[in-house]
Amino acid sequence: MQANTVSTPIQPAGKVLQLSLWSVQTLMFAAFILFGFQKLFMPAEALAAMWQTQWPAEYPTLLRLTGLIDVAGGIGILLPALTRIQPRLTVLAALGCTILQICAIIFHAMRGEFAALPLNFILLPLVAFILWGRGKRAPVAPR
Repeated sequence: MQANTVSTPIQPAGKVLQLSLWSVQTLMFAAFILFGFQKLFMPAEALAAMWQTQWPAEYPTLLRLTGLIDVAGGIGILLPALTRIQPRLTVLAALGCTILQICAIIFHAMRGEFAALPLNFILLPLVAFILWGRGKRAPVAPR
């Protein structure tokens, strides 16, 4: 006796989903590159004043490290998929950016820096959308 299993093939991603993913990827590329360059090249004291928080001046090594992570994440979210060279790296970059946002939310909440949280709560679903979209629903085929 054989069990009948019904498998439904995954439908190819529609144009709206593809356009949404490329748009969000481009936006996240620009945002993470901008944030990363700020963290890497602006003085920590200037960032502390601009962001109205003391953590950049208190933890300059963490500031520069998160700057590097932001730049790597921004590049990884767009370029591998765009060039179709190792596009799975886009999924890994989106996973890394998702984890980064969760860590940033915990860090700022523990320090009582609730004014910083809205940005993280905006970025989190956007990078999670890329993670889901490029990981499951609309992966980019390699060359």
